[in-house]
Amino acid sequence: MGKVFEDYFTELQTDMISICLEYVEDRAEKIYIYCSYENNMISGDFFYKINGKVVHNNKLNDAIADREKPYDVSIDRQKEVIDIIIEDIISLKKLCQEYQRDMPTQIKLIYDVSENKVQADYSYDIIFSNDKKKTSYDVLEEWYQLEKSN
Repeated sequence: MGKVFEDYFTELQTDMISICLEYVEDRAEKIYIYCSYENNMISGDFFYKINGKVVHNNKLNDAIADREKPYDVSIDRQKEVIDIIIEDIISLKKLCQEYQRDMPTQIKLIYDVSENKVQADYSYDIIFSNDKKKTSYDVLEEWYQLEKSN
């Protein structure tokens, strides 16, 4: 049997997880990936849980334990990951158009590395673009702060 919409959709999400896992050198407890597509505005970002601490992707070294090898959190590496996430969001949009499906306005993925499980939360509502002050970054930061406080 051939691939169906869900198979392609899952492959693109898996690609996002893979690049984020590569960035963290397979050394994380959880990976959090945020994707937004509202009013033709695309954004994506990611953060992690490492050694029990939730940290932004540029602050991985704040969570390493003694004698652990530091992470390469260079701007170039961060940009490479964001570029791939954005490409995958564009591909998701094209896939949804091809299969005449609604494109989520927001996707939040949580990948539990040790359990090899993905939790996905999809929204189809306008989240921020109707607000004059709120941006996708604000939504990401709210999620980050929520996870950090858990």
